[in-house]
Amino acid sequence: MAQAKNGDTVMVHYTGKLTDGTVFDSSTERDPLQFTIGAGEIIPGFEQAVLGMNTGESKTTKIPVEEAYGSHRPEMVVEVERDQMPPEMEPEVGQQMQIQQPSGQIIPVTITNISDSTVTLDANHPLAGEDLIFDIQLVDITD
Repeated sequence: MAQAKNGDTVMVHYTGKLTDGTVFDSSTERDPLQFTIGAGEIIPGFEQAVLGMNTGESKTTKIPVEEAYGSHRPEMVVEVERDQMPPEMEPEVGQQMQIQQPSGQIIPVTITNISDSTVTLDANHPLAGEDLIFDIQLVDITD
């Protein structure tokens, strides 16, 4: 039976959970996730978990913060004056938007706080600072 190794393109079904059991994503109701091991397309801990799995095998793995989306970085949170927001926008906590840096780079952010005069924007990945648990099933190795 084939084992997943570096360079293989694999298809997996997964369910991602926080340590409290909250499910944040799952592929079970859609097509399996396809990626190439070692190509850096997904978080490092997930890639490592799939290495060595056999087709049809299932496992549960805990991925620490450092091998997932990293620590929550306070320097990626910024407070802006409300008048800097688009005038037609009614900001809401949890709302996601994109901001353009002076360099032209587009960065996704989430609104985390709103006051009368300011809006707090967080550019951290929503799962930054979280240990993650994944139920993984290797569906196929396509190489």
